[in-house]
Amino acid sequence: MPTTSQPVAVIGAGPTGLMAAEVLAQGGAAVTVYDAMPSVGRKFLMAGRGGLNLTHSEPLPQFLARYREATPHLKAAIEAFPPQALRDWSEALGQETFIGSSGRVFPKAFKASPLLRAWLRQLDSQGVKLALRHRWTGWDEQDRLRFQTPDGPRAIEASATVLALGGASWLRLGSDGAWAEILAAKGVGVSPLRPANCGFTVSWSDIFRDRFEGQPLKGIELSFGSHSVRGEAIVTRSGIEGGAVYALSAELREAILRDGQATLNIALRPDANVGELTAKLSAAKGKQSLSNFLRKAANLSPVAIGLLQEAAKASGMSLAGLSPADLAGLIQAVPVQLNGIAPIERAISTAGGIALDQLDDDFMLQRLPGVFVAGEMLDWEAPTGGYLLQASFATGAAAGRGVLKWLKT
Repeated sequence: MPTTSQPVAVIGAGPTGLMAAEVLAQGGAAVTVYDAMPSVGRKFLMAGRGGLNLTHSEPLPQFLARYREATPHLKAAIEAFPPQALRDWSEALGQETFIGSSGRVFPKAFKASPLLRAWLRQLDSQGVKLALRHRWTGWDEQDRLRFQTPDGPRAIEASATVLALGGASWLRLGSDGAWAEILAAKGVGVSPLRPANCGFTVSWSDIFRDRFEGQPLKGIELSFGSHSVRGEAIVTRSGIEGGAVYALSAELREAILRDGQATLNIALRPDANVGELTAKLSAAKGKQSLSNFLRKAANLSPVAIGLLQEAAKASGMSLAGLSPADLAGLIQAVPVQLNGIAPIERAISTAGGIALDQLDDDFMLQRLPGVFVAGEMLDWEAPTGGYLLQASFATGAAAGRGVLKWLKT
C-alpha cells in the first residue's frame, strides 16, 4: 500500500536516479525525475555499447572489498541490493543475464537499450514522470529546487530530493560535476573530482606513436608497487589505457599526483620464467632481424617488440646489445614512465565527490535535511567489472528507501 503521496524530486536520470525513482514509486511517492539532457540514461547506454557489464558473480565478501576504504559505507546498501538482486531485477524486466568466463554478469542481449526501454515502461506504469532538459542550478530563497529549462528558469517544491547527478567523466553524456560548487556553497564537504578507471600519458617516440597507436598489448601483467593485474592494455597516441591499466589507476593516479610520475612495469610473457626465456634467446639469431628473432623466440607481437625498443632507448641502451639474460629480464618487466593522467573527460568514472561522512545511514546529507545523495556523486571508486554499476544501483535504492523512511517521520 502507498505510504506517501508527497512529491519527491529525483535529479539525474541515470541508473542511480532511476533506481531511486523505482523504489520511491513502489513506496507510493509522487516521483518526478529531472535531467539536463534531452533523453535518459545516456552514459548507461554508452556503457552498454561494448556489452553491458551489470555486475560480477564473485562471492560477496570479495566483491565488497573492491570498494576499498569506502566498503564500510557502502556495505549495507550493497547487501540490501546485492548482485543476485540486480540480476533478478533485470530478469523481471525480461532481460535474462549470464555469467561470462571472467565472472562478469551481462544481459543475454549484451546491450543496455532493451533493458532501459523495459525499465522506462515499468516506471511509466508506476506513475514516474520525466522532466528532461531541466538543468538543476541549486535552491532559491524559499528552498525550492531551481532549474534552467528551454522555457526559462523554473522553481519546484519537493518534500524530499534525491541527487543522482553522477561524477564528471563523459561530459557530453551529462555528467559535468557542476553540482560540486552548489553543494560546497551549502557547507557540504566535497573532495575534488579526479579521474578513475582512466588512462595515463607517456612520452612515446614519434616512431612508436605513429606505428602502434591503437594497438593492444594482450596477455600481459602490469605491476606497480605491491599491486599487479593480468589483462590487456591499449597504446594510445598520448599514452596507455585499457582494462589492466584501469585496475591499477587509483594507485597510479595518487603516485602521479604526489610525485609527478610513476613507473609501470609490464611483463610481456607473464607465464614464462626468465630462465626459459633466456635459453630461447641464447639461440643463434642467424640472418634474422632482431624483430623477427624476438617474434619467434619469445613469441612477441610487433607492438610488444616496439615497447622493448622504447624502454631500451629511454634507458640509453641498445636492445641488440643486451645479453640474453638481460633481454629476458626486460621482457618480464618493461618499465613505462607515466608522466600524467588522461583528462577526466575521458575517464570511465571519477573519484572524489561528497565525503561519505557527510551522510547519515540513509544517504541523507546531514547539513541538508530531506536531501539524499547516491551513486557516483559520492567519494568512492571501484574497478571496472560490474562494481561501478552495482554500487550505483544499490545506493540509488538505498537513497529511495531513505526518503520513504524520512517522509514517515
